[in-house]
Amino acid sequence: MQVDTGIGPVHVEVVGDGPAAVLWHSLFLDSRQWDRVRHTLAAHRTLVLVDGPGHGQGGLPPHRFTFDDCADAAALALGTLGLGQDVDWVGNAWGGHVGYAYASRYPARSLVTIGAPPTPLPPAERRQIALLTAAYRAVGPRPLTGAVVAALLGADADAQSVAVVRDTFRSNNRTGMQRVMRAMMLQRPDLTDRLHRISAPVLLIAGDRDPMWTPARAAETAAGLPHVRTAAIENAGHLPPLEKPARTAVEILSFWRQTSPVTS
Repeated sequence: MQVDTGIGPVHVEVVGDGPAAVLWHSLFLDSRQWDRVRHTLAAHRTLVLVDGPGHGQGGLPPHRFTFDDCADAAALALGTLGLGQDVDWVGNAWGGHVGYAYASRYPARSLVTIGAPPTPLPPAERRQIALLTAAYRAVGPRPLTGAVVAALLGADADAQSVAVVRDTFRSNNRTGMQRVMRAMMLQRPDLTDRLHRISAPVLLIAGDRDPMWTPARAAETAAGLPHVRTAAIENAGHLPPLEKPARTAVEILSFWRQTSPVTS
């Protein structure tokens, strides 16, 4: 169903059984990025699979919006579905950043972020993203597909992973994508303080081949925060649920069993 929110129409699909868990995808993709883990996770949770604005079946976002706006949109969608706000949140990259905002503002049961550094883009990476955004505006997605695939996936990613990234990147709404790239990447604020404001248990997952969010950086971020733990996914880049679905599902389910008050 489509839910009208402050960031435009958000598309949600509900599958599975049990307490609610929100799954929000990475930038450039859509909810299809969860296809290789959804059946495993849906045996333990009612999954609310989001297509964010500008992506998949999501609508056109406004020119300016924030991660808090995205969190509010998720809360509105959950209310529209008749589900409570006390959910398990799983987010990859963009979805992880929204998760920091959500879990610091709403009574989340737990938070799993994947490939989601809470810090702003470093200057060199910001320049690269600025060039990518300008190129996308000028020529569209097709000439940039190879570069996006290489940035998001490990070198030995299988053909199915490559196809999902390629097809979703090319099919997303071009105007919406430009707005999301600017608001969610170039203008990404420092979200580190959100970890200190989150009372729910947090799991930071990093692929060991992800240059944007290494296991070492995740461990450094978690140091000194007793409610935050980390997990590394071997031979994975920025999208472990797509590249290494079995291992990623194991980490998520183990975390849920250990931290959630819900028996699954």
